[in-house]
Amino acid sequence: MRLDLARAVADAVLYEGYLLYPYRASSSKNQTRWQFGVLGPTGAEAAGVGESSTMSMQCLLTSSTRLVVHLRFLQLQHRGVHDADGMPVAELTDAAGTSWLSWDEAVEQELIFELSRFDLEAGGIVLPVQVEGGQDVEPLAEGSGSVIRRRWPLTAEIHVATAPADGCERLDVAVSNLQDGRGADAVEATRYSLIGTHVIIEAHDGDFVSLLEPPDELAAAVAACSQHRCWPVLGGEPGDTDIVLGLPIILYDHPEIAAESPGALYDATEIDEILTLRVMTMTDEEKAEARATDPRAREIIDRCDEMTPETLAQMHGILRNPHAGEAPVPAPEEPSWPVLSDIRDVEPPTFGADDDVPWWDPETDEAVSPETDAVMIDGVSVSKGSLVTVHPNRRADAHDIFFVDKVARVTAVLSDVDGGSHVAVVLVDDPAADMHEWYGRYFYFSPDELKPVPVETSADREEIHP
Repeated sequence: MRLDLARAVADAVLYEGYLLYPYRASSSKNQTRWQFGVLGPTGAEAAGVGESSTMSMQCLLTSSTRLVVHLRFLQLQHRGVHDADGMPVAELTDAAGTSWLSWDEAVEQELIFELSRFDLEAGGIVLPVQVEGGQDVEPLAEGSGSVIRRRWPLTAEIHVATAPADGCERLDVAVSNLQDGRGADAVEATRYSLIGTHVIIEAHDGDFVSLLEPPDELAAAVAACSQHRCWPVLGGEPGDTDIVLGLPIILYDHPEIAAESPGALYDATEIDEILTLRVMTMTDEEKAEARATDPRAREIIDRCDEMTPETLAQMHGILRNPHAGEAPVPAPEEPSWPVLSDIRDVEPPTFGADDDVPWWDPETDEAVSPETDAVMIDGVSVSKGSLVTVHPNRRADAHDIFFVDKVARVTAVLSDVDGGSHVAVVLVDDPAADMHEWYGRYFYFSPDELKPVPVETSADREEIHP
């Protein structure tokens, strides 16, 4: 079961970015691929035609008598369409009326290695990886042509070793593509790449240490671990420590697939509801091309076409209790909330995960009023209409760079469910400030990123910018 949970997450990573909306071969962003975790042939990165040929990770292991290493990746498979005369074409409709497009598909590859403690000691072990190429020919209906699928051979290796680290063991895992890519162009380099590369490692009679929340005594050993294009997190259910996922993207420990998602959409950092609604707006011609592009695209189009209102509503979102798992606290008949100026010093009420009382109800919580609430900043009460200078310290996005020392007008003071305060502002010198305020497009900062404008300065600015 634990391996199944880890594999489900790994599969999502394996195909994340495999196919991008609008899922058509003619789309420019689907003509330049591929996704995360690409190990290009040696020399391809230096030549500017491919990606780095290596990835590596380090994590901590308390002890283990045996490890099982799963190396997983996609092997490129080119689907070439040929007409009845055997000539390659970009597109063909066969005698049965089915459309075929030339396209780069992929074949899943998984190699499993069982390692003993003896294998890992004395410098570790090098595991050879060899995947054969091949060609398959599929005749089309009534001699109208054929589809030829071709794969190129892959050669790689995994180096696995352990070393002592503060009373436990540091596990080193490195994957290298050994194919010589010198002289290759971008197309050739991709054909000899390992795509979506990642590892799943099982520890028998041992435990992995969380790199995100290590015990205090191992914090220094964790900080000394280094990662290159591969980040290890604990897999399986919360509490499991015998599986590590080494992924080309950074996740949290024990990641899981959202239950609200009815199926994969592949479009990196996907938002199911938005992508589904966009698919529903495609024309019949666009959908037909998407179906002909890839079998996975066909599944997406068919699933969206057949989706019920109930399934679509499920994707709209879910309100999760941030205090789930904590000891239940009896809910008062009439919840009483502190005024906003005091909310930073008061813990909001918590309810049990199975309690019928919502942990927050914006419709009944009359104590919170962003239009009139205030927050104290440097001893000054700041509320809607106040002028402040902006001093971003979180560097959340590019806007923070441009907002330094700018004067802004407060439009609302809000609080989150964890008791934090947030101040919505518009820039005084922004010509579009009135428009932003009209349709509610504000910028949000924490109180410690703002400074009240002195009264006399504020009056001067209001004369210039009424």
